[in-house]
Amino acid sequence: MRKVADCREYPSEMNCSLAISGNEEEVVRAAAEHAVSVHGHQDSQELRDQIRAGLKDELVLQHT
Repeated sequence: MRKVADCREYPSEMNCSLAISGNEEEVVRAAAEHAVSVHGHQDSQELRDQIRAGLKDELVLQHT
């Protein structure tokens, strides 16, 4: 199942609305890069663990 990291789930002065979805490792890597480049965080195992802990399963809408 694909995972989602959504910036709206985290407190931010920027009111960032980015959501990233994909397999777990892709999302953790991309979300960490985003957190560093946009939000000024330091890339660390702790940051990646926090991202991983906050991942949610992607909801897939079925169209009929």
